[in-house]
Amino acid sequence: MLTAERPSFAMVMRAFWDAIPSLLLVVVVMGGILGGIFTATEASAIAVVYTFVLSVLIYREVKFKDLPAIMLDSVITTAIVLLLIGISVGMSWAMTNADIPYTISDALMNVSDNPLVILLIINVILLIVGVFMDMTPAVLIFTPIFLPIVTELGMDPVHFGIMMIFNLCIGLCTPPVGSALFVGCSVSGVKLQALIRPMLPFFFVLLLSLMAVTYIPSLSLFLPGLFGMH
Repeated sequence: MLTAERPSFAMVMRAFWDAIPSLLLVVVVMGGILGGIFTATEASAIAVVYTFVLSVLIYREVKFKDLPAIMLDSVITTAIVLLLIGISVGMSWAMTNADIPYTISDALMNVSDNPLVILLIINVILLIVGVFMDMTPAVLIFTPIFLPIVTELGMDPVHFGIMMIFNLCIGLCTPPVGSALFVGCSVSGVKLQALIRPMLPFFFVLLLSLMAVTYIPSLSLFLPGLFGMH
């Protein structure tokens, strides 16, 4: 059995030093958004420019002659994601037109008065929705429906927002409309069929984490409380 050589402290520090410019990307993006310098959408363009400077001018791992092929791969990946988002938006229109969200809301209030049961049902509904719908239309459709219900149960709106986003983020990694999953497959070259089974343990951990976030509010509200958001 082959094992990698144990890195020395000097090697670790050198690798960390070399990674500092890349790690600063998070600081630039999040700092710019939180500081009001640019929006989240504009941050993606800033990240592309910053990554271009790093890869071409600093690390020099990408040549100018490689850019056309990289741009073509980016267009293909983006087209796949936009197609999935377009399909999910069409599905959200169909659901709204059929009054399905409000039917779900009425049925939910008639099922139980137990907050634990209602939160469990909401999570199940959002998990199913996240499998077939992109996050943005799902948030726009179901937030006005579920927020009054959980507020009446005494749930903090910030807690509910974290729970909902965490829930729908799981849908980004599940087929058939898991945009993050398709991007990962496209970048790595791994077929979707070969990826699902190894990911099952991770899905299980995500579900356990979702239950912890749902039923232990302090886990979700600790950091927002430090920043005065709760």
